[in-house]
Amino acid sequence: MNPKNQIQAVHQAFTDIRADYAAAQPSRFRRTRRNLGGNADAHYYSEAKFLEMREYVRDMDRNDAIIGQAIDRAVANQIQGGFTLEPQTGDAKLDADLWARWDDWANDPEQCDLAGEHTFYNMEWHATRAELLDGDIFANLTDGGQVEMIEAHRCRTPDNTKRNVVHGVLLSDTRRREEFWFTSKDIDPSVRLSRVGDIVPYPVRDAEGNRTVCQVYNPTRISQTRGVTALHAVFDICGQFEDLNFAKLVQAQMVSCIGGFIERTADFQLGEREEETQSDGTTATIEGLSPGQILRGRPGEKFTTVSANVPNSEYFPHVKLLLQMIGLNLGLPLVLVLMDASETNFSGWRAAVDQARLGFKCGQQQRKIRFHRPVYLWKLREWMRRDPALRAAATRDGINLFAHKWNSPKWPYIQPEIEAEADQKRKQYLLVSPSGLQAERGGDFDDVVAETVRDNGGAIVAAIAKAQEIQQATGEKSVTWRDILFLSKDTGGTGGAPAGIDPAIEAIKQRLDTAGVATRAGVFTPQKSDEEIVRAQLGFPAMSPEVAKAWEKDEGTRRPITLTPPPGSAPAPVGGAKPPVPAKEQPEPDDE
Repeated sequence: MNPKNQIQAVHQAFTDIRADYAAAQPSRFRRTRRNLGGNADAHYYSEAKFLEMREYVRDMDRNDAIIGQAIDRAVANQIQGGFTLEPQTGDAKLDADLWARWDDWANDPEQCDLAGEHTFYNMEWHATRAELLDGDIFANLTDGGQVEMIEAHRCRTPDNTKRNVVHGVLLSDTRRREEFWFTSKDIDPSVRLSRVGDIVPYPVRDAEGNRTVCQVYNPTRISQTRGVTALHAVFDICGQFEDLNFAKLVQAQMVSCIGGFIERTADFQLGEREEETQSDGTTATIEGLSPGQILRGRPGEKFTTVSANVPNSEYFPHVKLLLQMIGLNLGLPLVLVLMDASETNFSGWRAAVDQARLGFKCGQQQRKIRFHRPVYLWKLREWMRRDPALRAAATRDGINLFAHKWNSPKWPYIQPEIEAEADQKRKQYLLVSPSGLQAERGGDFDDVVAETVRDNGGAIVAAIAKAQEIQQATGEKSVTWRDILFLSKDTGGTGGAPAGIDPAIEAIKQRLDTAGVATRAGVFTPQKSDEEIVRAQLGFPAMSPEVAKAWEKDEGTRRPITLTPPPGSAPAPVGGAKPPVPAKEQPEPDDE
């Protein structure tokens, strides 16, 4: 063999035996897949099909029994009562002022919405819903201080442009968004957009680089420019579920009308008839039926009954599987899709909901980045332009006017008492740190500590002022702020008093309990000085003369009643060897 051919044969042999991905090898069991390769935008290159996909899923939302409600459940779990703004400028008064400005603006549709219809909370809801259903939505931050929400179908590319525009998004060479191209009015998605003059370009950023248009979407690849509906992978399943359900309803109606079939050789009319022309040109005869109809056969005819088992037993597991597939693409377990936990036990329900909440948290984080933060910063800059005092505050030392945090909605404990007690024990036995526990719950330990100190400190200051006011008004000097305000105490560390119990009081109680056990066991005898110490520690007044006299009568010590023999009885024998000897019985008054 030629040496060159030998080298090629060896190379081919090693190529054939090398380790490789099985998925990279051809297989007759594999589904044929087309349009492979390229960046993410290449897979929705046709704008007509991209628009058509969105219109189909919108129709499902309008007309299908499950899709719209399932999307609402996903949105409700992410948005709940809305996100909460927390300015963190470094000045408490300035924070309160900014929060008040935001609250006034965000809850007034006339100030907040260019159309004058929606509050900021409504916008949160619609932005999240549009992201799941349409793929994306846009928020134009206008010069007038209002937000204009623009739906995805208005962001389009004219046919005659040669620029780098992906379905209405003008990109730079580094894929940085420069402009969004919107139609000046709603145009039928099936109508071609032939001229650049049919669109209005909206700059994504102003001259200073600040966002003026937000795109709310959730890309699955870095190179993805436009959002795609969350239902894209179960598109056909969504339609087939409705078809299957409708077919079963029709089948049930048919079974309700037909009790059986009569076999005969000649035609026999059952009810009213009409002819209908089919799409292929053939003619079909439609014959009317009515519930409870009775057919009387002729001699020799055979009657076959129809089973009324509709739907059959296989229908429900199949429908459940389809709903699980649909819910999975929305981040919803079956118990949330149906709002029915009868398919599982409590543990199964809880595990499914816990996993769903992980996805909800990711969605909340996306919303903060793509919508909440840019909207607040835009609004803050607008306030600064109009208010010289706010501009002056931004120049003060130690002030960061733009610092803030968005607090996303949290979920309550599924079993509040049990889970709160479990968290306390985990901290007590060093199974989790306080900061780690806060992170599990979606909180920040430093924020919780700072807020707790701030809130409790403010409450104590207010209580002290009120106590002083009561003292001056009544002359009662014993009133303290603790009489007005009780703050729950919980060490949250390796031990200590339960929540709501003063640790100092708890420590005294434990010592008294121990002394009581020792006294009843006969190994400890209380004396007068013990009461004096306990009174001092508990803040009780000193012993009265009557109490002191009682101690003198008891000769300065006391034994528990369980160890003191009843009056008139002999003391118990040492070691219990002999039973007690009863004292002489006293005569009853009637015997005298």
